[in-house]
Amino acid sequence: MKLKNKNIWSVVMMALIIAFDQTTKYLAKSFLYPDKAVSFIDGFVEFRYAENTGVAFSMFSGGRIIFILVTAAVMIGIIYYMYVKAQKELWLYWTLGVIVAGAAGNLIDRIFLGYVIDFINPTFVNFAVFNIADCAVTLGTISLIAYLVYDMFKGRNKKESRDE
Repeated sequence: MKLKNKNIWSVVMMALIIAFDQTTKYLAKSFLYPDKAVSFIDGFVEFRYAENTGVAFSMFSGGRIIFILVTAAVMIGIIYYMYVKAQKELWLYWTLGVIVAGAAGNLIDRIFLGYVIDFINPTFVNFAVFNIADCAVTLGTISLIAYLVYDMFKGRNKKESRDE
C-alpha cells in the first residue's frame, strides 16, 4: 500500500470509528435517557444510559479541563508519531489510529457535553458501563501491547541470527 493511500485509509478508518461512536451515543441518549435499560443479550449485556464525568470507572470526576488538555496532548503526540515514525509498520500504524479514534470519540463528548455518554453494561459481571470509544481505546491498547511484544521478540531473533 502506497504511503498516500495508507494515510487516506487511516483517516477514513478513524472517521468511521468516531462516527459509529457518536451515532451510538446519540441513540443511547435518545432512547435510554434518563434510566431505561434494554436487554441486548439476556443475562450478558444490556444497554443503559450513563454519564461519566471522570475517566475509567468514573475515577477523578470533575477534572474536565485537565482531561481535555491531557487527551488532546496525547492524541497530538500519537498522530505525530503515526505520520512521522510509524508508517513502515502497518500493524502499529493502524493500532495507533484506533486508539486516537477512541480518544477522539470521548473527547468530543467532554468538550461539547461536559461528560462522556456510556451505555454498554455487561450484566454477567459487576463492571463499569462503557461505550464504543472505550472499546476502541481498549482494543487498540491490547493490540499495541501485542505489537510491542512481537517487535521485542522480532528484534531478539534478528540479534540472535546475527550472533550465530
